[in-house]
Amino acid sequence: MTKLNETIRLIEGIDTKAEKQMEQHINSLTKPLGSLGSVEPLAIKLAGIGRSTQPEVDPAAVVIMAADHGVTKEGVSAFPSEVTKQMVHNFMNEGAAINALAQVANASVEVVDIGVKEHLEIPGLINKKVRLGTNNMVEGPALTREEAITALEEGIEVAEKAIQKGAKLLALGEMGIGNTTASSAILSVLSHASIDKVVGSGTGINEEGIERKIQVIMRAIKVNQPNPDDPIEVLAKVGGLEIAGLAGVVLGAAAARIPVLLDGFITAVAALTAVRIAPLCEHYLMASHQSMEPGHAVVNQLLGLQPLIDLHLRLGEGSGAALSLPIVRSAVHIVHKMATFEEAKVSGIS
Repeated sequence: MTKLNETIRLIEGIDTKAEKQMEQHINSLTKPLGSLGSVEPLAIKLAGIGRSTQPEVDPAAVVIMAADHGVTKEGVSAFPSEVTKQMVHNFMNEGAAINALAQVANASVEVVDIGVKEHLEIPGLINKKVRLGTNNMVEGPALTREEAITALEEGIEVAEKAIQKGAKLLALGEMGIGNTTASSAILSVLSHASIDKVVGSGTGINEEGIERKIQVIMRAIKVNQPNPDDPIEVLAKVGGLEIAGLAGVVLGAAAARIPVLLDGFITAVAALTAVRIAPLCEHYLMASHQSMEPGHAVVNQLLGLQPLIDLHLRLGEGSGAALSLPIVRSAVHIVHKMATFEEAKVSGIS
């Protein structure tokens, strides 16, 4: 049995009994019913994932997958492709936004090279390189099916290693110039949504650039004809290595019953791909925020996820996940620290 199939086989649904017990406990705490809003269902979900009314999310780790995209040759990004490599160095030197935000959120950062188009030797960088970037998807498949599966399995292994080191929650991040183009293509195929409804400015391209991006995606889909009922084929034909790797992280975390905190558009598309591969994955996902990419709202809706925050972010890297992590931690903390009406000798609803 392959690593991918073995992992899929291990994924189970969440514990509905633990969820009901958590709901009853939350309703017994010294507050009006439902008064903590969306924090309450978050705590209930974490109980179901962890199969306990005392769920844990610490230590938390941000996993950043980095890879390059051949489609950047088509002028779909405001930044040149070498920025992917440069930002990996920046992550490792702790100079990026995610490094600062993860410090505040008390989360570790794991950076993975799964497909940067140059060989990198940086202390601490996790080398899971499948190949040196993808092919240009307007000229044919971005990856072979075998490469897409390898990237999924590398992501599974990254999740397993992080969990073995003690992580109780995995937050997703990414770096890859051109990856909003690949993500938009994947989402358009998997959702049957119109391409112009899921394409945004990415790194900050103008209206002319957005129209060019739409045309590039249309050409890529026409050339490759990916089958929407075969998510691995979609990944291979119009996807990216970091997207496949992150989908693998989702699969690996779900198999280990560990919650996954999504970041922005690209990580959400990776999660959607994982859900299409193994539907029970959806129970392990949390949406950190709603980004400015129009496709992000589409994919969050498809996943049935309510974002925790909306700060008009469009950075990626795991930045939104890091910003929302304290809210997730708070959902757990109220369960641990708040007294019940009976314990506090406070009168309940009459």
